[in-house]
Amino acid sequence: MTGWRIGADVGGTFTDVVAIGPDGTHAAVKVHSTPDDYSRGIAEGVAAIMARCGIPADAVGLLAHGTTVVTNTILERRGGPTALITTRGFRDVLELGRMRVPRLYDMLWVKPEPLVARQFRFEVDERLDPTGAVVTPLDEAGVEAIAGELDRHGIRSVAICLLHSYADGTHERRLAELLTTRLPGLDISLSHEVLARPGEYERTSTTVVNAYVRPAVREYFAGVAARLSGAGLRVPVHVMQSDGGLVGLATAGELPVTVIESGPAAGVVAAQRVAGDLGVARALSFDMGGTTAKACLVEDGRVVMAEEFAVGAELSVGSRVFSGGGFAVRAPALDIAEVGAGGGSLLRVDEGGLLRVGPRSAGARPGPVAYGRGGTEPTITDAGLVLGYLDDIADGTVTLDRAAAEDAIRDRIAAPLELTVDEAASGARRIATTTMARTLKAVSTERGHDPRDFTLIAFGGNGPGYACDIAEELGIRTVLVPPLAGVFSAVGLATAPVRRAFLRSTIRALDDIAVGALDPVVDVLRAEAADWVALEAPSTGGATTEVEVDLRYTGQSTDLPVRFAAGVTAADLGESFQESYERIFGLRFDLPLEIAAVRLVATLATDLPQATDGPAGSAAGERPPVGKRSVHFGSRHGRLMTEILDEVADLGDGRSGPLILRRPDTTVVIAPGWRAAPAGAGVIRMERES
Repeated sequence: MTGWRIGADVGGTFTDVVAIGPDGTHAAVKVHSTPDDYSRGIAEGVAAIMARCGIPADAVGLLAHGTTVVTNTILERRGGPTALITTRGFRDVLELGRMRVPRLYDMLWVKPEPLVARQFRFEVDERLDPTGAVVTPLDEAGVEAIAGELDRHGIRSVAICLLHSYADGTHERRLAELLTTRLPGLDISLSHEVLARPGEYERTSTTVVNAYVRPAVREYFAGVAARLSGAGLRVPVHVMQSDGGLVGLATAGELPVTVIESGPAAGVVAAQRVAGDLGVARALSFDMGGTTAKACLVEDGRVVMAEEFAVGAELSVGSRVFSGGGFAVRAPALDIAEVGAGGGSLLRVDEGGLLRVGPRSAGARPGPVAYGRGGTEPTITDAGLVLGYLDDIADGTVTLDRAAAEDAIRDRIAAPLELTVDEAASGARRIATTTMARTLKAVSTERGHDPRDFTLIAFGGNGPGYACDIAEELGIRTVLVPPLAGVFSAVGLATAPVRRAFLRSTIRALDDIAVGALDPVVDVLRAEAADWVALEAPSTGGATTEVEVDLRYTGQSTDLPVRFAAGVTAADLGESFQESYERIFGLRFDLPLEIAAVRLVATLATDLPQATDGPAGSAAGERPPVGKRSVHFGSRHGRLMTEILDEVADLGDGRSGPLILRRPDTTVVIAPGWRAAPAGAGVIRMERES
C-alpha cells in the first residue's frame, strides 16, 4: 500500500477529500454531497484532487472513505424485507429488549418499531446448552416450511440467531445451508459470525441490524467501486470501521454493523495522532461539521472504546447521551457522543416562543439561506455570516449572500422574538454552544473526568470557529487546531491503519490454569487473522497482532478489556482489571473474576503518512483582502473591530484576540481573552489569558 493515500469523508452537507503523498505533501477539496447517490460526490472529489495534484491512477496506493449509509438505511427504514429465525420460544426477544429509555421520566417516549415485524420472526425446534452441547437436534423438516414462507413474502435477507450458538455455530450453519439450497441468492447473517458473545438480546439485535442493512450496503459499495473504476481508479477501496481501523469493501459488506460509526471515527483517529505527536496526555476531540457535532476522549494515547451503542433513534451515537433510544448494537466502537448541531442546523421559534437550534439540518440541498440554493430557513451558518465570523466568499469559490441571511433571521427569528438581528443570531450561537458542550460532558464528566484537565482538539468545517466558546463553557484553558482542520476526518481516513478484530467467547474462572488454556484459542484467532491478511492485502509484509482478554467480576454482565501477553499470570491480569475498574467506576471489589472472551487485533504492516505543512497543487478562486471587520462576540463584548489573518505565520510568536484566521477549509476564531500561536507542524495553540 505504497504511493498516495486518499481519504473521502461523506458528510450530510459536504464531501471532503484529502490526498497525502509518500513524502507528506497533501491537498484537499470540498464538494457538495450528493444525497441522491453519494458515490457520485466521492468520484467528483477524487477526480478533482487527482487533477489538482497531477496524481496518475497507478500512483494511488489506497483509497479510504467514511460513510453514513448504514445509519441512514436504518433511520430512513430503507433496508428491505428482512426476517429473523430463532430458537422456539425466543421470537420476542427482539421486541422485549432491555429496560432502558433515552430520557428518564419521559412518559411520551415511544419505543421504535423492531426492524423485523413479528409475522416475519420465525421459530425452529433446536437447542444447545451454554457449552455448545446439543439438547434438541435441529428440525430440518421445519426449516422447509420456513423457507416457503420466506419465498411467499419476498424476503431477501435473513438473520439467524439460535440460542447459545456463540458456543457452537453448527446448527446455524446447517440452517443457512438448507435455506440457500431452497432459496439461492438469499442474504443470510449468522449470529455466531456477527457477534460470538452471550447475551441473547444484544446478539439478536446486532444480527438483525446486520441483516437489515447488508443488501443496501453491498449495493452502495458496489456503486462506489464501479464509479471509481469507471474513472480509471482501480485501487482497492477501504472503509473506516467504528473502532478506527480500515477494512476492504468485501469485509465491510459482510459485517456492516462494524462501520456504523464510520465517519465520526476517522476524525478521532487523526486527533489521537495529533495528541501523541504533541505529547498531550489528555485530550478531548471536538468535531463540528455541517449536520452534527461529535466528541471523544483520548487519554495516554488511547481512545476510550464503547462495546455497545444504540442506532436508529434521533441520532446514531456511541455514548450514553441517548442510551436505549434505538436498536442495540454490540460491536467495538470509539466512544463518541454526537448531537444534531452543525453549520446547517436550522433555527426556528417553537410553539412556546423559544428559540431552537437543530436537530434538523438544511443539508447539502438546499443548504443555508446564504448559499442561494433555494433555502428559506436560517441556519447556524447564516447566523455566523451575519455576526461577522464568515467571509462573503467561502473557500474562494462559494459566494455567500449576507443580505439574504439577515432577512431570513430578521423575519423568522428576530421579529417573532422582538430582538435585533444581532441578538437573535448571537442567541442561536449561544444555544448551539451549550448543546454541543453536552457531547463533551458525556465523554468526560459522565465518566468521572474533569474537562478542565483536558486539551480541546477542535476540527471540522465549523469546530475551530466555536472552539473558544466551547472551551469557556467547560473551563478548558488550551485549544489545539490541527492543519487541514476543516477536512480532518478525511485526513484520518487517509492516515488510518488497515485493522480488524477477531473474537471468541470463552467463559471460565480466572486462574493460572484458565490463562494457560487461552493459548489454543489465541492460535485459532491468529489463523483467522492470517486468512484475512491473505484476502485483504496478500502483497504486504503480514500483520502485527495484539491480544486482549475481557474480564469481569464473576456473575456480572459488564466486562473490561485487559492486555494479554506471553508469560502473563492470572494475578497480573486481575490487577490490571482492578486498576481499570477503579479508574472508570471509582471503586474496586475483592471478588473473584472470570474470563468472558479473547480478542485478537490484527493490523497490516505499512508506513502511515503524515501531512506536512506544505500543500500540493493550488486552490481555485480568491478570497476577500485581509483587513478588519466588525464581529459580534456575544452580549459580553458586543461588536468589536477584528483583524482578519490568512496565514498561521501571521500569528508570529503569538497574538491576542479578537482575531479571525481564515484557512482554506475552515475559519479559526480567536476570541477576546484568548492568545493564539503556532505550535509546529501547522497546529495552532490557543490559550486562555484570563
